[in-house]
Amino acid sequence: MTTSAYWVRILPSFIRRKIEKRTNLLEIISNIGWLFFDKIFRMGVGVFVGVWIARYLGPAQFGLLNYATAFIALFTAIATLGLNGIVVRDLIVEPGKAPSTLGTAFALQIIGGLLAFGLAVACVGFLRPHEHLAKIMIVVLGAGMMFKATEVVKYWFEAKVQAKYGVWVENGAFLVFALVKVSLLVRGAQLMAFVWAAFAEGVLVAAGLLAVYVLNGQKLSIWRYRYKRAKGLLSDSWPLILSGLAVMVYMRVDQIMLGQMLGDEAVGIFSAAVRLSEIWYFIPVAICASVFPAIIEARRNSVELYYLRLKKLFELMVLMAVAVAIIMSFISDWVVNLLYGPGYQAAAPVLVIHIWTGIFVFLGVASSRWFIAENLQRYSFYRTLAGGIANVILNFILIPKYGVTGSAWATVISQAVASVFFNAANKETRIIFSMQIKAIIGISFFHKS
Repeated sequence: MTTSAYWVRILPSFIRRKIEKRTNLLEIISNIGWLFFDKIFRMGVGVFVGVWIARYLGPAQFGLLNYATAFIALFTAIATLGLNGIVVRDLIVEPGKAPSTLGTAFALQIIGGLLAFGLAVACVGFLRPHEHLAKIMIVVLGAGMMFKATEVVKYWFEAKVQAKYGVWVENGAFLVFALVKVSLLVRGAQLMAFVWAAFAEGVLVAAGLLAVYVLNGQKLSIWRYRYKRAKGLLSDSWPLILSGLAVMVYMRVDQIMLGQMLGDEAVGIFSAAVRLSEIWYFIPVAICASVFPAIIEARRNSVELYYLRLKKLFELMVLMAVAVAIIMSFISDWVVNLLYGPGYQAAAPVLVIHIWTGIFVFLGVASSRWFIAENLQRYSFYRTLAGGIANVILNFILIPKYGVTGSAWATVISQAVASVFFNAANKETRIIFSMQIKAIIGISFFHKS
């Protein structure tokens, strides 16, 4: 039994006998465990520190901080160039070409980071020309996008089903700067101090990822940029770049529009609810990142097994998302009051609505892997573009009438459009639409696989 599987010894004997000799299954479960630990750890510490910051800054300044963060998020897809899934796929399929894949992806993401930074600074100057503090915040947070190029190391570990190394780095940096933020709170720091802390955390993560890669016996010196490889990566990823932009639009444009239409305090209320809603999104990401290699492998051997595994994955996604949504809907008032205090009580009804977005987010994360496996990235872009357009239109209609809760409804509907219902529009994607709908309404639970 490998070191990573020591945890198996604590399981009941009848379970242990069934899984301890299945090496691939153990690796997947162990990888999911590390990713879950990563997100749960971050969720626990992050909620504690984040709530303290929200209480400390108040809705208006907390709203401005989240406005700046959401604004930068709109440009993240340009910085990463949609290369995550593509690079992981290529590292699995063509491991011998890893040096050129990693080196080329690294160079491309540096260029993407510089471009994203320039666009973010230009756009905030246009939208908030007279707000000096907002512009400075965007400059500092935007500069951090240039360090995202080091995430190619995470792609390599993901392809090797060794997520624990990235977890160590990111959790280490996260814990260090959680303590830094607590220190800033105790000392009564100004808003910009928290912005600089976020930037410094990104720098530390970047340095740590490169260090752990080298300590694992790998060599940065063998990475090579290849023009032909760059053309290949961008040819596959350009739909995902556009898709990522669309995703950020319907995930973050609500905060931008609330800030422009109702002010920063409305952003603060909305952000408080969204943070409690989105902390659960680590679940589909962790599971799908770990089972994706096995799903691709199944596709090589048996189409029937391939779709059976996808079917089970969709059912699991819906079951977990609905369970979270029901629980959070019942306890929203209590949770918001406990964590944020009376000043944020208006966030409770927003949470009751927004939490149901999780069903479509969970299904969207799972289906996005299918789009990559089938080389149908162009549809990934079209569906998310439809969701982004729907979100902008719905926010324009609903925010003036219903305020912050209107924006929450816009998010739920647009996410449903992007993640599920758009798949019905094309013959090639209807198979996934059918599987998603069956998972939602529970039909598949009553039929034999």
